[in-house]
Amino acid sequence: MIFRVIAVVGGLAVGAGLSQFPEYSQQYTQRLSGAVDELSSVVAQFDADAESLGLSRDEALAELSLGSRMGQARAQSMGQVLERHARLSADLAALRDSTVVQKALNPMYFSDSDVARAAWADFTPAMPVTPAGAGFAGVGFVAGYGLLAGLMAGLGRLFRRRSRPQPAQA
Repeated sequence: MIFRVIAVVGGLAVGAGLSQFPEYSQQYTQRLSGAVDELSSVVAQFDADAESLGLSRDEALAELSLGSRMGQARAQSMGQVLERHARLSADLAALRDSTVVQKALNPMYFSDSDVARAAWADFTPAMPVTPAGAGFAGVGFVAGYGLLAGLMAGLGRLFRRRSRPQPAQA
């Protein structure tokens, strides 16, 4: 009986935790969208500056890197901004085109640690009232219950085998 109670409590805990994924996913996507918007303005300004000088983006970066130490540092940091913008833009497009189940199965779209940290800092767990939240809660309950029930059943068998008295030999 105690094992069943522990399994139910475990199922409820995993279900409650997993039910929060749709809301966290939404908040992460909103934060990601803001980051992409901000990076887009920086990239657009850099491209406009390059174009006003008759340079492509790559030519502008190369010219910066040939200059002073500050120019080299700026070329390197702008290269990182361009790479991050491309990566985050691709992640945002993928998240916007995904169902909540697809998002859960593709955690690589939640890979930006700065965005994840900011989304988690503002995240407040809530009662899932959406179908997606209820579905994740159900899957979490079944997974948590099954995992704990299976683990306890296995441990129970292991200890029962060891505690059986050995038959007397004649």
